[in-house]
Amino acid sequence: MAPPPPSIIRVIDLETTGDKPPAHAVCEIGWQDVALGADGRWELQGEGGNRLVNPGRGIPPLTMAIHHIRDEDVADAPYWHDVARPILDPWPRRVALAAHRATFEEQFCTPALTRGADWICTWKCALRLWPDSPGFSNQMLRYWRRPEGMEHERGLPAHRAFPDAYVTAHHLRDMLNEASVAQLIEWSSQPGLLPRVRYGPDRGKEWSEISENSLEGFLTDRDEDVRFTAETELSRRRGGAPVGRGSSTQRLLF
Repeated sequence: MAPPPPSIIRVIDLETTGDKPPAHAVCEIGWQDVALGADGRWELQGEGGNRLVNPGRGIPPLTMAIHHIRDEDVADAPYWHDVARPILDPWPRRVALAAHRATFEEQFCTPALTRGADWICTWKCALRLWPDSPGFSNQMLRYWRRPEGMEHERGLPAHRAFPDAYVTAHHLRDMLNEASVAQLIEWSSQPGLLPRVRYGPDRGKEWSEISENSLEGFLTDRDEDVRFTAETELSRRRGGAPVGRGSSTQRLLF
């Protein structure tokens, strides 16, 4: 009897014409799988890949300057609806999809295309697992962590779909070997838990170091990650008691 197919999480990265669909669209997708081995350890599996995609509109110079994909490069490429489903919902069936700052990819990879896949955001999980990092971008984590086994040239150029997915897959592999799939999915479903204050007079401090008055001032911040972090720290100080205004805030707490 053949062994069962491995548990796979597919890491993806998109290059697009902008960040606000449907006005903007995908012009490249890259992917790299991470699989659970018989020894209980997660490792990269397969070669991964990428596909250029015709976005059905011009690529603005602003985004061409980031990923260097030109209109002529995608003129003969297939459209997103012809490419997306087999990549996002592969066989063997993936356990989840993953991306760095996955909320961006989720805008384009709708539940209809993913069959309602769970997502892991490696940015949000890095905030939890590696709070001492000086930054949490894909490339900052790459050079701060220097993941074992990563081929430097294979992860270049940055801001192209396959190299970025390849780098993210190494972060995900190491996360999965520290925490469960369920835990990473749970963290990814919540706002980001920031390790340090981003701005203001307490900039750079850990949240546990600032005064309660300062924390309360962040409860109405426009950034949901800042609000969530302040609420969580206040709840910790008050022994888990709810903080904030009303049930909508309380639902954000652990």
